[in-house]
Amino acid sequence: MQPAPPRLACGLVADVQFADAEDGHDFGGCRRRYYRHSLRLLREAVREWAAESPPVDAVLQLGDCIDGQNARRGEAESALRQVLEVLGQLSVPVHHAWGNHELYNFSRARLARSGLYSRAARGAGGPADRECHAYHCSPAPRLRLVVLDCYDTSTLGRDPGSRRYQEALRLLREKNRNDDLNSPEGTSGLGSGAGGRSSAVRSSRC
Repeated sequence: MQPAPPRLACGLVADVQFADAEDGHDFGGCRRRYYRHSLRLLREAVREWAAESPPVDAVLQLGDCIDGQNARRGEAESALRQVLEVLGQLSVPVHHAWGNHELYNFSRARLARSGLYSRAARGAGGPADRECHAYHCSPAPRLRLVVLDCYDTSTLGRDPGSRRYQEALRLLREKNRNDDLNSPEGTSGLGSGAGGRSSAVRSSRC
């Protein structure tokens, strides 16, 4: 007896962190990063998904598709274009989450006009704020995909003069008493993220 086909088959990719740069390390200097090679690996993943039989129904890109250093190098638009060109070879929907590295490179307003804004094309519902990239959809009967905006309350990607930026900054200063708001020292247990940290407690650099 043949097993029933899966109700939904998805490709998953996260932390591509592409940059046209020499290899380096993460913010803590512990983990090596292969910035250029990451785009080649993404191409291989896309080829594998395209060759699947039966084909995948969708691809979930879970954030940090380009590295934050692109902003410093003036190459954010170029890096994003190259990543989207690779993902654009897929004939199935691609759902994007926004990570901290997207927000190092672009404002929310810019991301909402980019190919990383899958809410408009793929999603339903969601907050009234169109720059909040949270939505839900039903990719298959009796299944619901929920995409969260993990940096909705954050200083990243927001205009410093905006109300939302000031709200996030107030929360940061309330929960993180360090002079350097990017330091997690003493914040263990205050957040719900990995290691007890969250984007509300630190400005997030990794």
